[in-house]
Amino acid sequence: MTTEPKTQRKPLSETGLVTMLVLLGLLCATESLAQFSNKDEYVINGYHEPAVANPIARLEQAMQTGGVTLPYQDNGRGKLDALLAVLNIDPASQLLVYSPTSLQHKLISPEKPRALFFNNNTYIGFVQNSEIVEVTSIDDDKGMVFYTFDNVPEGSKGFERSDQTCLVCHDTQGTMGGGVPMLMALSSVYSKRNVPLKNYSGIGNIVDQSPLAGRWGGWYVTGRHGLQPHLGNIFLDDASQLDNLDDFRIWNLKTLRDTGYMDPEPYPADTSDIVALMVLEHQVTIQNQITYVKFKAPAVLKRRGIASVEDIDTWAALPKEAQRALQRMLDNLVALLVFMDAADLQSRISGTPAYTEAFLSRGVMDSQGRSLRELELGKRLFCYPLSYLVYTDDFNSLQPYALDYVLQQLAAYLSGDIILPGRSQFTDAERQAALEILTETLPAFRPYMTARTTSATGNMASAW
Repeated sequence: MTTEPKTQRKPLSETGLVTMLVLLGLLCATESLAQFSNKDEYVINGYHEPAVANPIARLEQAMQTGGVTLPYQDNGRGKLDALLAVLNIDPASQLLVYSPTSLQHKLISPEKPRALFFNNNTYIGFVQNSEIVEVTSIDDDKGMVFYTFDNVPEGSKGFERSDQTCLVCHDTQGTMGGGVPMLMALSSVYSKRNVPLKNYSGIGNIVDQSPLAGRWGGWYVTGRHGLQPHLGNIFLDDASQLDNLDDFRIWNLKTLRDTGYMDPEPYPADTSDIVALMVLEHQVTIQNQITYVKFKAPAVLKRRGIASVEDIDTWAALPKEAQRALQRMLDNLVALLVFMDAADLQSRISGTPAYTEAFLSRGVMDSQGRSLRELELGKRLFCYPLSYLVYTDDFNSLQPYALDYVLQQLAAYLSGDIILPGRSQFTDAERQAALEILTETLPAFRPYMTARTTSATGNMASAW
């Protein structure tokens, strides 16, 4: 949901989706949610109804009953630090975006970038000298829901849901509506005057499969990455310099002070961590696909005239026509969960220990101390070929028949019974390790290892 100053607007073919960021909160113009209300996806999912299955809804309830208060600090950040703490979001996850997008574009510059913070289910956007904090949270029932939070010392209205403005761009079909709410991770190089010069993410998001050379335009990036190029920290005079990007790269920064463009003192951290950026891109990719399944599956079946399947718990119990209609979107989710065709690292990367340690500490470990959150960082991001997001409520609240199918596929792939199309970065031993970790740490997965049959294996194999 990007909005640029009118004096900087370019034709859509040049700018399109031009800045790599997770777009949070109020971005773009005001439009009514009613534009989406006549679309099957939003109606079936009850998107216009109260969202209650997410951390912000729970926090809001606790604040209303007096169980939680957020003290305002006179440090230039107001309630931000308290908000991060109560939501269990580590300040070390901080990422800084200098692209002048969002409704607050006049407050954003290379000298005063927007800060983003995140955990498994919530994203926070903070802009200096603003009276609002932008919030996106993952609701188990409704996918991405958008809020603003009044960051003022007195008279705060708390959280206000802002879907009616955010969905203008945070929908897979943009201002046309009728798609799926989504998070965005894009990349574009900017001039020193913060004018977009070239979009490197095309018409889609940056994902695990995107080479690092095309990532992070519009972002500050700190951390070590050797001689592996990326588009962060680049400021050009004009588009004529795009052919000589190596002359303008600022590489391997320890802190944001080394950029020469900004003072990190007003922010909770002095980094915009390269590892956190890669984790965010992976997380956004998976969450978008989960939301896509939750929204599109019932809408697709309705359009095909297939009777209600809400009470069907297993994939095998679905009508064959329903299976054919849904299989591709579920296969896509499986492929993303196991990092098929993920881009290789060309050099070892490393970020701030504060973020890496905090990220690892939240992992679910098996009896051997292994976790799906373990980072490899030499040739790829993770040690094991399975996303840690399988533990989230978001994943486990998929439609029962969809979750059943995905878990079947994961069991078959990790066991070596099926081969997925594409290229894997992982060995058979690493797949076996992931299988052992998942079997021990995710109770819902165990039946797929203890009760698998020959017919079930044949059914899964036919999916590919």
